Amino acid sequence: VQLQASGGGLVQAGGSLRLSCAASGITFSNYAMNWYRQAPGKQRDSVATITTGGRTNYAESVKGRFTISRDNAQNTVYLQMNGLKPEDTAVYYCKADRNYYGFTYWGQGTLVTVSS
Repeated sequence: VQLQASGGGLVQAGGSLRLSCAASGITFSNYAMNWYRQAPGKQRDSVATITTGGRTNYAESVKGRFTISRDNAQNTVYLQMNGLKPEDTAVYYCKADRNYYGFTYWGQGTLVTVSS
C-alpha cells in the first residue's frame, strides 16, 4: 500500500494550494480518506475527512477555506486550500481508513509553508 502526497510548497498569506494524495495497493473507493497536519512542536490533528459516500467533515479552523474531494477513478484525494494563513503552516499527511476492518494507512507528508 502506498499513499503519495504532493502539492505542498511555500505560499504567501491569502494564497492557495491544492494537495493531492494518490493511493495504490488498496481498493480506494472502499476507504474513507483524511487529511491531517502537524505543525512543529505540536500534535498531528485532523483537518478534513471524506467518506466513501462523499460526505465531508472539517476542522473548525479550516471550514470555509479548505475543500476535500476525491476521484475514485484516479484513486486520488485532494485538499484545496484557499485563504491560507501562517498558522496553516505544517506538514500535511493523508490517511486511508477502512474502520470496519481496522485498516489504516498513512502517506508521507508534504510541507506547506505560509509566509506572512
